[in-house]
Amino acid sequence: MNQQELNELQQKYPFLSVVGYLNNEFLGIIQHADSTFINIYTWDSNWTGERKQRFLECGETWWWESNRNIPINLFLGAQFAEFKPVLKTFASKESTLVLGPAVNLRDMLNKRVKRRTITLVRSP
Repeated sequence: MNQQELNELQQKYPFLSVVGYLNNEFLGIIQHADSTFINIYTWDSNWTGERKQRFLECGETWWWESNRNIPINLFLGAQFAEFKPVLKTFASKESTLVLGPAVNLRDMLNKRVKRRTITLVRSP
């Protein structure tokens, strides 16, 4: 894909990612990416128009209704189960994230709310 196509794709579908792996590019929604593996639900060009539409609708629902830290398969559950056969796993060392967001569960654990203590002092 050239840079113009990537920019148009990102504007229209911000939840889609492109992963480069062994001189191939895979388009889809990343389930989880860490320092070891990248799991991505890949776009299959053999899908019917109806199935492509469901994939994009699920992606939009996840993108706009979640906090984007929860993987799509956990957020949508059974609604997204039909796409499990297109889940691919790549080694992170041999992969590059070309475009789009990547979900990492470790990021969710690292974000903590800082509590502040307020002490009231009476003036004499």
